[in-house]
Amino acid sequence: MAAAEVAALDVSGLELVDVPHSHAAADEAVRLAAEGNASIIMKGHIATGELMAACVRREGGLRTQRRMSHVFVMETPAWSKWILISDGAINIAPDLPTKRWITQNAIDLAIALGIDTPLTAILSATELVDPAILSTIDAAALCKMADRGQIRGGILDGPLAFDLAMSPEAVLAKGLYSPVAGAADILIVPGIEAGNMLAKQLDYLAGAEAAGIVLGAKVPIVLTSRADSPAERAASAALAAAYLVWQNRPE
Repeated sequence: MAAAEVAALDVSGLELVDVPHSHAAADEAVRLAAEGNASIIMKGHIATGELMAACVRREGGLRTQRRMSHVFVMETPAWSKWILISDGAINIAPDLPTKRWITQNAIDLAIALGIDTPLTAILSATELVDPAILSTIDAAALCKMADRGQIRGGILDGPLAFDLAMSPEAVLAKGLYSPVAGAADILIVPGIEAGNMLAKQLDYLAGAEAAGIVLGAKVPIVLTSRADSPAERAASAALAAAYLVWQNRPE
């Protein structure tokens, strides 16, 4: 209530649920969403780990057959369209089955945002499949999974180094043919460190604005950072709302 008063917002029409501490706040948010009384969960003044621990708990009721994963949606003056980056916030060292859901979740979000057939680059340090670099093996496997219909809705290619995913000049110089290279909509990173650093580099060095949500649960989950601007917080909420509309579309 105090925050609403400072912002001069009328929240009299909203239901406010009082709880004694942050753990209870996370548990109550999950309960409301699992029972269908909340459509989106949004992180406030609570640690990300504390909120997500409640969200992933089996008895909480939010888990689905999918693995939960985070997607950044970045807008930067250096690129002509949105860039989706996953997963830079939830899955630390994802194995191949987890990467499958990371990829599918990101593709679904891109489609929800109006990108009909998202071009999806599976990133590594090279475009060559190298048994010494596990992420190249995973990238090749994900592309074959897409060929077999285990990942749907997008066009995949990988492994691709970052320059080949984003730069037509690099693609031309290296003589690579790919429908994704130089034009990617989605960047699937090898692990959380790469995704987190890539998103923050775009944010702090390339003038990007970022929004982000967690997908794969019964409802979208908005994970905002304490360093996020009000505009980025609002954009993340709008992103969750847009995905929710797409998720609940008539078949």
